[in-house]
Amino acid sequence: MKTNKSFSKRLKVTRQGKIVARKPGQNHFNAKESRSTQMNGNRTQRIVLTSKVMQRYIGGTN
Repeated sequence: MKTNKSFSKRLKVTRQGKIVARKPGQNHFNAKESRSTQMNGNRTQRIVLTSKVMQRYIGGTN
C-alpha cells in the first residue's frame, strides 16, 4: 500500500521513536483567543497510532 504523503508530512518522529504533530485548528483567527490559548496551539501533541492505521497511512513494513 502506498504512503499517504499529505498525512505523513504532518508527522515528525522523535529520537525516541515517538510520533508528534501540531494541534489542529490553530492556523488563523487567533486574535480573539486568550494568549494562553494561542500558545497552547503552538505546542505539539503526541500521536498514538494503531498498527492498522500506521500501515494504512504511513506504510507498514512489508
